[in-house]
Amino acid sequence: MDPVTHALSGMVLHKLGFKRKAALFVLVLSAVVPDIDYVTRFWGADVFLHYHRGITHGFLALLLFPLITGFLFRNKGGFLYYAFLSFLGYASHLFLDFTNQYGIQFLAPLDWNRYSLDLTFIIDPYIIGGLLAALILARISRWKPALIAVCTVTLLACYIGGRYYMQGEARQFLKKSMDANVYRVYPLPNGLLRWWFVVKSADEATTGTVDLFMQKVFIYRKYNMRTDDPAVAESKKQRSVQNFLSFAAMPYAEVKREPGKTIILWRELSYSFLPGERFSVEVVLDAKGKVIKSSLKI
Repeated sequence: MDPVTHALSGMVLHKLGFKRKAALFVLVLSAVVPDIDYVTRFWGADVFLHYHRGITHGFLALLLFPLITGFLFRNKGGFLYYAFLSFLGYASHLFLDFTNQYGIQFLAPLDWNRYSLDLTFIIDPYIIGGLLAALILARISRWKPALIAVCTVTLLACYIGGRYYMQGEARQFLKKSMDANVYRVYPLPNGLLRWWFVVKSADEATTGTVDLFMQKVFIYRKYNMRTDDPAVAESKKQRSVQNFLSFAAMPYAEVKREPGKTIILWRELSYSFLPGERFSVEVVLDAKGKVIKSSLKI
């Protein structure tokens, strides 16, 4: 999720009744601090793609950061109190990120695989709107803020659960409509009844949308997934491609040959509904097969 959503979630958690000094600060800080790994952008977009939501989104950080926070704020209300608040805020960040398809490397550094529920888009206006509405109501309403916060958390859980149900329905409908070996269903921005899909069978992948309201499958494009082209093998030697492949769940390499050069465009098909070749790497080889350009776009 985006930093605004995480900050708002920390503020809503504060409304549950945590009134000791610095409670709001600790909750908001813990809810946003996992994204400190944004500093990896200084080493390049590909490094960021590889390491974002890595160690700072893992179980070790979830255990260590609250202990450090509890120790630092122990004189403002107790070690265990602030350690618990920090754990609550930090855990809320990891859970929200776990729901979207970018995923988290929760077992890092023991395991660098990404885990995700593929339920929400990176920015979800319904979640942001719900959190904002809760804070406004808690400010102007005569209701107890704690009750509003509890209702908000409950509605958020119901929303996530509803998306899980809809995703399952979309996958089942897709399986009835198309014959394939692998079925992956991903969220679309602002979509609840419409889902993006990538299905794979042998050397072919197909992308498109599943519309549960219209009860239809719309095919966007089919891809030949064979990667025996020597230009593809050469492109894999690039750091940008290696980091891209460590992130991509459904990578696809397209080769274009032009006079004097060969262009290899790597795409992440799970994000191919986005405009502007987002989450892609372009590698350009000269006539002798040597790399003259390599660039990644997030």
